[in-house]
Amino acid sequence: MSLIKQIAEEMKAAMKSKDKVRLESLRAIKSAIMLAQTEKGAGAELNEDEELKILTKLQKQRKDSLAIYEEQNREDLAADERAQLAVIETFLPQPLSEQELEDYLKKVIAETGAESAKDMGKVMGRASQDLAGRADGKTISAKVRALLA
Repeated sequence: MSLIKQIAEEMKAAMKSKDKVRLESLRAIKSAIMLAQTEKGAGAELNEDEELKILTKLQKQRKDSLAIYEEQNREDLAADERAQLAVIETFLPQPLSEQELEDYLKKVIAETGAESAKDMGKVMGRASQDLAGRADGKTISAKVRALLA
């Protein structure tokens, strides 16, 4: 089932159960997908990678907003962002654990022949592409930097 169809089904369920926060989150996801579909040059259907990028972008927006609200002691707004973030994350793949990420990056470093921080670009390019949605760029970058140091 495509993501847009899955979202539509979830929206129906959220409406029936009167789950306002879930419905709001699902509408945000649907809106972002529809915007991407109607962008100039985009196809009628999005592939799985494009859907994953949209979800990851929404997740990052919520995390950034959450950090700002917590910094400003706005717990009312922070709670809303946390709830929406939880809904968005249900559609993302399971994130990698610290150990899984480290093991994967060691394998990529060995395959690319990276030896120092100069070779970080080789590792980051491949890792970012392979781990899209399962680990964020900052975490990957920090781990690669530590492994190549």
